[in-house]
Amino acid sequence: MKQLDLQGQPVALFEHAPQQQTDRAPWLLIHGAGHDHAVWDDIAAGLAAGGARVFVPDLPGHGGSAGAPLADIDTIAAWVLALGDALGLDRIRLCGHSMGSLVALAAAGKAPDRIEGLALVGCSVPMPVSPFLLDAAHNEPERAFALINKFSFAPADVLGEARRADLEAANLQRMQQQGARVLASDLAACDTWQDGLAAAARVRCATLLICGELDRMTPADAVKPLSDSLEKAGCSARIIVLAGAGHAMMQEAPHALVDALRGPN
Repeated sequence: MKQLDLQGQPVALFEHAPQQQTDRAPWLLIHGAGHDHAVWDDIAAGLAAGGARVFVPDLPGHGGSAGAPLADIDTIAAWVLALGDALGLDRIRLCGHSMGSLVALAAAGKAPDRIEGLALVGCSVPMPVSPFLLDAAHNEPERAFALINKFSFAPADVLGEARRADLEAANLQRMQQQGARVLASDLAACDTWQDGLAAAARVRCATLLICGELDRMTPADAVKPLSDSLEKAGCSARIIVLAGAGHAMMQEAPHALVDALRGPN
C-alpha cells in the first residue's frame, strides 16, 4: 500500500505492477458500497499477470482512506478523476462494481476523452435501494449487513453450503470494518443518482457490461437500457453474463471476471 494526499485527506492506494507491461492505459478499480479495495485483490492480480498496471483505491471514508464518505455519485466520480490527475494518468481504464459501476459511468461521462475503456460490473441505472434496507442501514446495521449478504451471492445449491458461508463471513467482516455510517451513505448515493443514461450518452469508449447470471441485486436483464443508451451514443457495448454468479462476482467467479476484463475491451 502507498498513501498520497488528495483534497487534503490521505488516500490508501494499492498498485499492482506487471512484470511485463502492455501499452494499454492502466486500470483503476472502484469498489462498491460498504466495501474497500480488498474486494478486487484477485482481479487486480489477474489483470497484472496479463500485463496491465492496476490501481485500486479505498474511497474516502473506506478502508485506509481518511475523511467522511462522499455523499453522491457525481462527487465520488470527480474524486476518482482527481485521483487519476494525482497519479499522472492521462488515460485510464475504469472498472467499477455496483456503486462503483455508477461512479465509473459518471466519471466516463464527465471525461469521455480520457477514458480508454470502461467495465461496469453488477450495474443497473437507476440503482434503487429498498426503503427497508436504507432504514436498516441507519437504525439496524446488523440487519442491513445480513440482508446484503442474503442477496449478494448465488444460492448455496450453486456455490455449495461451505463456500457460501465463507463468502458471507468475509463480506460481513468487510462491511463491519467500514461501519454502518459508511454503508448508509453509500446506499443513499446509489438510490438518489438518476443520471446514468445521461452519462452513458456522453461515453465514447468501448464498454463491458458484466452481469451475474443469478444476480438478484442488479439482474442481467436490467442492463439492457444502459446498453441501448451506450450503443446509441456510438459506443461498442458488450454484455457478458457470468454463469452461476450472483452480485459479488469478484469473489464468486474471479477467473471468469478476469477473463472478461482481459478480453477485447
